[in-house]
Amino acid sequence: MEFTDRILKCNDCGADFVFTAGEQLFFYDKQFKNDPKHCKQCKAKRVRGGPRVRSETRTTCSECNAETTVPFKPTQGRPVLCRSCFQKQVAKPAPIADPEAAPESAPAPEPILVMESSSVTDIEPDEGSLLGPEPIPELG
Repeated sequence: MEFTDRILKCNDCGADFVFTAGEQLFFYDKQFKNDPKHCKQCKAKRVRGGPRVRSETRTTCSECNAETTVPFKPTQGRPVLCRSCFQKQVAKPAPIADPEAAPESAPAPEPILVMESSSVTDIEPDEGSLLGPEPIPELG
């Protein structure tokens, strides 16, 4: 199979980089399905653990109408909250939609009685039990 150098665009920095024929052969041999998305410099930054750049989106809070930024792209029809409104919402319990439909509180479970343990020697053997009068046959 013939491979030729291809020019790709880095997803992080937007720079063009060359996807060489040798790299394509390596990807083919390893059965990688996708082309590389990052140039060598950006890939090296990721390996070193450099800070990742998050895209911030400016939007308006659904509760207090304050201007805020969020680390995601808001979707249509879903409320977007600023930090303080989000903290308030997390702190309060979720309301019950229909109080009449709420199940009645279950009665308190009966307490579990704990008996004091007795040693095996305190138990009288019954007939037919493993502790009965018949001796256990020797395995030979």
